[in-house]
Amino acid sequence: MKYAGLLVMPAGFFLTLAALALFPDPGRRMAFVLCGLAVEGMGLAVSVRGHMLPRGTSHS
Repeated sequence: MKYAGLLVMPAGFFLTLAALALFPDPGRRMAFVLCGLAVEGMGLAVSVRGHMLPRGTSHS
C-alpha cells in the first residue's frame, strides 16, 4: 500500500496543475485544486500508514 500512496501523490499534484492551466472559471479551478490537494493528502496518509508498524509488534 505504501507504493500506491507514493503513486497517488503525484497524481494529485498534476491534477492541481492541470486545473490551474485549463479552467478559466475561478470557481471550478478552486474546486479542482482542492480535489487535487485532497488526493495528495490521501496519498500521503496511505504511504505513512504503509510505513507504520502493525499494532502489537515491538520495535526492539
